[in-house]
Amino acid sequence: MAAGILVPALLAGGALAQQMSVGHEDEPLQKRLSVLAATHHGHVALYATQLNTGKTVGIDSDRPVQTASVIKLTILFEAMEQVRAGKAKWDEKLTLAKGDAVSGSGVLTFFDAPLTLTLKDVLTMMVIMSDNTATNMAIDRFGVDTVNARIDWLGLKDTHLYKRVMKPATGPMPADQPKFGLGKTTPREMATVMERIGECQLAGPGETTMPGDTAICDVALKMLKNQFYRNTVPRYLEKLDSSETGSGIASKTGSLNAVRADVAIVEGKTGPMVLSIFTYDNEDKSWTADNEAEVMIGRLAKDIVEAWSPAGLDGKTLVPGLGLAGLVGGGAVGASK
Repeated sequence: MAAGILVPALLAGGALAQQMSVGHEDEPLQKRLSVLAATHHGHVALYATQLNTGKTVGIDSDRPVQTASVIKLTILFEAMEQVRAGKAKWDEKLTLAKGDAVSGSGVLTFFDAPLTLTLKDVLTMMVIMSDNTATNMAIDRFGVDTVNARIDWLGLKDTHLYKRVMKPATGPMPADQPKFGLGKTTPREMATVMERIGECQLAGPGETTMPGDTAICDVALKMLKNQFYRNTVPRYLEKLDSSETGSGIASKTGSLNAVRADVAIVEGKTGPMVLSIFTYDNEDKSWTADNEAEVMIGRLAKDIVEAWSPAGLDGKTLVPGLGLAGLVGGGAVGASK
């Protein structure tokens, strides 16, 4: 898969979307999703938008929720910005010291330490496997306060990273930290982070796009498109083994006993969609493939994609590009953990 094709398509798509779309709620789809979400034994909060048409749907889109590992998207975005500014390099070396590994998702906890990895390898493990040890290595590299400063820079008011993973909070903490644990966000705000990564919007106000931006976004999106956990948004959308065909879904999942979440960009034949779906206070706390919340996220994602891209995602026709190449050029765009 030539991942480098992906970002230019999105950049073109983002520019065209600004010209084509006026944000508007898809009321028929909204009603169907609300009825479906009401059957869940727990709570659902979501926000979704089709980038080229401006269609939106939402359920409690601005409600602060536990992020679980979805907050790792903000760490990835900070890394991208530091590479862009020359303050970090993908091939710089980070060392996992003996005794620093933590439990939970990932595999680094099973490796012998000390162990030296590149920053790119650490971030890849953080995204693809949601590796908690790799996440802490990235947090140590950039700093909790630095990541939160970037979140403020993005203009997000209800998103916050509180601490390292599987470690107690240290220092003065916001009063709501015990409620949210590792991090908090809203479906709409985390969709903003994913959209900026997908459309390669690395420049801040008053800044201009730099020649290296595309390459940086290419690296991050390759990680996200190779997400290992695929029982939520991709559940009913992917027809073939994505490790063989390449995936039309770039995503980051998050899981706790009573929380399941997935934030994704989905390639639709009529245009790319950002889906940000959170479930919480779930009655089903099992860690099985048919966990009710994971099935619910999959059903919600399927309904959204089928409504906005009736041809859906066909694994046989997936092409590397999340943007509007199909609309512009007449071709078909394929469709804590």
